[in-house]
Amino acid sequence: MLRTITYFLQLLFLLSFLTGCLSGKKTRLLVPDKQTLSQKNKLQQTLLQGKELFTTNCVSCHNMQDDGIGPRLGGVTTLLAEQHLIDFIKNPAKIIEGGDKRAASLNRKYKMVMPSFDFLADSEIKSILSYLDSETREKAIQPLVVKEEITANTIERLTSPVSKSGLRIEVEDFVSVPASSEKMPKTRIANMRPHPSGDGSVFVSDQRGIIYRISNKEVNMFFDIRSLIENYINEPGLGTGLGSFAFHPDYLQNGLIYITHTEAFKGKRADYFYADSIKVAMQWVVSEWKIKDVKSTVFEGTRRELLRINVPNNVHGTQDIEFIPGLKKGDKDYGLLYIGTGDGGSTISKHPELCHNLHSLLGTIIRIDPLGNNSKNGNYGIPVDNPFVTSADPDVRKEIYAYGFRNPHRLSWDSKYGNRLFSSDVGEVNFEEVNAVVKGGDYGWNNMEGNYGISPKDLKNVFPVSKSAQANAMVPFARYDHIDGNAISGGYVYEGNLEALNDKYLFGDIVKGRLFYININKALSDSTIHELMIVQNGQETSLEKMSGSKRVDLRIEYNPFTHDLFIMTKSDGKIRRVTKAFVEKLP
Repeated sequence: MLRTITYFLQLLFLLSFLTGCLSGKKTRLLVPDKQTLSQKNKLQQTLLQGKELFTTNCVSCHNMQDDGIGPRLGGVTTLLAEQHLIDFIKNPAKIIEGGDKRAASLNRKYKMVMPSFDFLADSEIKSILSYLDSETREKAIQPLVVKEEITANTIERLTSPVSKSGLRIEVEDFVSVPASSEKMPKTRIANMRPHPSGDGSVFVSDQRGIIYRISNKEVNMFFDIRSLIENYINEPGLGTGLGSFAFHPDYLQNGLIYITHTEAFKGKRADYFYADSIKVAMQWVVSEWKIKDVKSTVFEGTRRELLRINVPNNVHGTQDIEFIPGLKKGDKDYGLLYIGTGDGGSTISKHPELCHNLHSLLGTIIRIDPLGNNSKNGNYGIPVDNPFVTSADPDVRKEIYAYGFRNPHRLSWDSKYGNRLFSSDVGEVNFEEVNAVVKGGDYGWNNMEGNYGISPKDLKNVFPVSKSAQANAMVPFARYDHIDGNAISGGYVYEGNLEALNDKYLFGDIVKGRLFYININKALSDSTIHELMIVQNGQETSLEKMSGSKRVDLRIEYNPFTHDLFIMTKSDGKIRRVTKAFVEKLP
């Protein structure tokens, strides 16, 4: 837009000069009047706001000129009326169900309904559309051609639907987290960790760069990393910023906290990097922070960098790190940090070769000793029993514990049956996965999604593969499709005082806020996904209704010390505690 204004002023100068030459009169510079400048300034502000909102809310799924998770958006403003686009952005499902042919065809192709952005004001949506229109015209982008047709079933099911159940929970408002921005979402709460002492206090991170301490239902800031990290960013997209954090099991003695975050790429050398011909969208960094006084309720201390990873896109980063809870000193896993990193958007960026191989940290869960030093950079240790540690190939990343993930969004362990690792993996178009992770396992992405084959050249469609091909990759323990949800939010195997929830892996869908569970036994013999409902005042309700938004942004958290189960929703910044669980007979 600044370029456009510059051209406008240059054109006025040229016209005034030519006019003076042709008339034989002294040249007089034509200056835009105040009203013209005011209009130009207003337009510039609209476009800047639109770009910022697009960057925050849209780029995780959409590009201007290339397909992403959703269709490309360049040219759409030249094809569809403004009010129609506003209505769609606020309630996509309503437009699709209303019989709009283009919307229904796109729904069938991309196999999901775009989340509602009903929290955006009309003026904000108009600014996004102005930005799209400006980019379209400046770059001469043609609109996406869609074969507009409607079939009775817009999406074919490739797996069993989520099963209804009689399991019900009741919740209470625990706390509301302070707004970290004036724009929506007001918070970006993502992770909860209990204090290592087990005193009942918990810590909650906001992706914008803040960790809060919650004690006796009082919320206070514990740590603000924003001013302490050069080039820290929490945009573009919805998965950037402060990704995750974890207290070292010996925190009460050593004061160590581990944090993942994103930085703008300014040329810093990464520990995982790729050819210069491929852009670096940002860098994910894992750091160790040492607090001066472990009794302090506000962080003051020092930082040490452990690992830096280049990624080619703004999605699927290092969004969860964890130590196995409850281990005793002397256990071989005690003090080992598990780090989940997605494919960095490499597949949708047309660089599928950057993941699903043992030379890359993209699409992996790694296992390190943060207090060791035998890694390539000397900043951490690699356990001797990691699965690829004896590989003769010097380029194999021996940190890798398992690989072939698109976005291992959450990690948790089932303590009752030998600390089995579960990871939720956010899917592309067809499946959302729960994986039972084994050491050295290959989970297939980007050659498989669910238990089907997929081609990086066509990420919208899957195809059956032979049993021998399936045998070469670990198929998901459980999965659901995009009729039942949009993106999985991982959870925990519950063991506590709410008897009806025991031996259940509890999780949900980030966008729709639906709550699910799987019955867990020693043999992992039942992978059926069931839905559980929330009850208030004797009536079924939903997180959509409770949060007042069709985009819930769900997170499920668990305190293994107190056995409290929490539900966090970014859309309203609320943390709710589950107080009761029971089973009702279905009619």
